[in-house]
Amino acid sequence: MIRTDLAQENIPKNAEKLDGITKSEKEKNGCKITSVEIHSDKAGESIGKPKGRYITVNFNGISPESFEDTAECIADELSALMPKGSALVACLGNKNITPDAIGPMSAEKILATRHIADELPELEEFSGIREVSVLAMGVLGQTGIEAAEIVKSVCERTNPDFVIVVDALACRDSERLCRTVQLSTSGISPGSGVQNSRKELSEKTLGVPVIAVGIPTVIDMHTVAEKLTGREVKDDTPNMMVTPRDIDKLVEWSSKLIGFAVDRALFPEFSFEELEMLCS
Repeated sequence: MIRTDLAQENIPKNAEKLDGITKSEKEKNGCKITSVEIHSDKAGESIGKPKGRYITVNFNGISPESFEDTAECIADELSALMPKGSALVACLGNKNITPDAIGPMSAEKILATRHIADELPELEEFSGIREVSVLAMGVLGQTGIEAAEIVKSVCERTNPDFVIVVDALACRDSERLCRTVQLSTSGISPGSGVQNSRKELSEKTLGVPVIAVGIPTVIDMHTVAEKLTGREVKDDTPNMMVTPRDIDKLVEWSSKLIGFAVDRALFPEFSFEELEMLCS
């Protein structure tokens, strides 16, 4: 079984010839963007992914010089998926486990505005700005509550027009670790890539459109062994998820990238410099 959250890694190279699947590629700002649309449940079953649209933005690792261009590229693709109206950004993960800290650390960079109209009505520069709530809730082992239950409860209370879910992912190709961002309209099942799947967050479960944003931080050890040796690993061989040795630096950079990309998509009226000042 391929342990990956990336739709691009689940489909064959001739995906455009498969019934119910459309694939296209383009390049922008030094990023390679692959768009895969699964048009039917039957087509989704054939590759193990729900019906929906999956956009993968691949970039060349950590580079301060290209940070703004990469974030802008991700923001443009995310903007195209977003409905109009208010948003809840739900950031999943455990900040105490570095590869799983993408969500909580991204939350620190995302601008929350839902309270501003009531609390600070004198700020004219925020007049008419999109209402955004940001939620970082921890994981089941910390709270005793499923993330999906928390997000659903907050949705019922705040009534957002759509939800953005941010989470760390698993991938199959080590070259994609912290070098790929996946956007999806099909929602997300937290932990599915590491065989610890929780209740899904999707339009079906939350009642509003859900856009998942994630970046892979771990890879299955069996997959690494098979790639290096060219031989299939026996099923009874102990397994684990592995991560780069400089994952702390990679997660810090990746979280900042996702945070600013989400901000730029939600608040195109603000420049990078203004967002950095507001979210620092």
